[in-house]
Amino acid sequence: MRVFVTGGAGYVGSHCVKCLLDAGHAVTVFDNLSYGHRAAVDRRAEFVQGDLSDVARLEKALPAGQFDAAMHFAAFLNVGESVHEPLMYYRNNVINTVHLLERMQAVGLKRLVFSSTCAVYGEPEDLPITEDLPKSPINPYGATKLAVERMLADCAGAWDLGSVALRYFNAAGAADDGTLGEDHDPELHLIPLILRVALGQRENISVFGTDYPTPDGSCIRDYIHVEDLAQAHRLALENLSPGVAEAFNVGTGSGTSVLEVIEAARAVTGHAIPTVLTERRAGDPPALYAYPARLRERLGWEPHYRTILPVVESAWRWHSTHPNGFATT
Repeated sequence: MRVFVTGGAGYVGSHCVKCLLDAGHAVTVFDNLSYGHRAAVDRRAEFVQGDLSDVARLEKALPAGQFDAAMHFAAFLNVGESVHEPLMYYRNNVINTVHLLERMQAVGLKRLVFSSTCAVYGEPEDLPITEDLPKSPINPYGATKLAVERMLADCAGAWDLGSVALRYFNAAGAADDGTLGEDHDPELHLIPLILRVALGQRENISVFGTDYPTPDGSCIRDYIHVEDLAQAHRLALENLSPGVAEAFNVGTGSGTSVLEVIEAARAVTGHAIPTVLTERRAGDPPALYAYPARLRERLGWEPHYRTILPVVESAWRWHSTHPNGFATT
């Protein structure tokens, strides 16, 4: 297929672009590079620099008859920032998605895979998290993703759009061949922050809360390897049903605590990785992990990376050879 990928220069987007190309699909990446990296875009893909707010640029990049499907990753994802700047998140994550959907409708493009999030569930009372649990996001970031999911469902009935929303848990790791990794500014994710300690770029790593009702007192999260995420996107793309809006959790089905992730990083890097134990952060649930059975049953997806150690190993291979992230030109 010929696939139009928004946000394909970002962390998850770039891994998905590589996966699509490896599977024989043709890809055009549309990214404004506000957070993505041109160096992260596979050379086999066509690259167009542009913003979804620029409708004229979007119309030129997405002409009629040139594409068979789209993948949409272009979004802001800083939860804390979304609380302080909600309109910025609604403008970029929701209004710009309207621009994309309007263009898709205009050119008759009816296949879309959407990058969603487990944040649509808020703080669920039951574990593991199934797709049928109530959707009660507790921050604007999660609310914007849920708003898009609802738009996709409405578009399915209105103009036969077929879509899959993939609700990620904690994306982690790096490409197995060492070509791609995680490079955010600012960096907010646990594993890259831990590895910066091993690289001598930080003195320690903070552990927010050690008195949770978990086996070791620290938060538990579901760390899904980014290449497993990419395979889920490929399978979703190849199995879309016209006029149907579906949503799937993408996780391993089990959780790993913050302290367990730190221990894995110590084993992988050989570094002591000092910790600073501090108070809980507001809004951090004790545990979040997926029940991914629906994705397995519907698309035949299975995670290759099932434990945290190989996830950290893949991340360390990339960070240790790219201590300053992607090269800039």
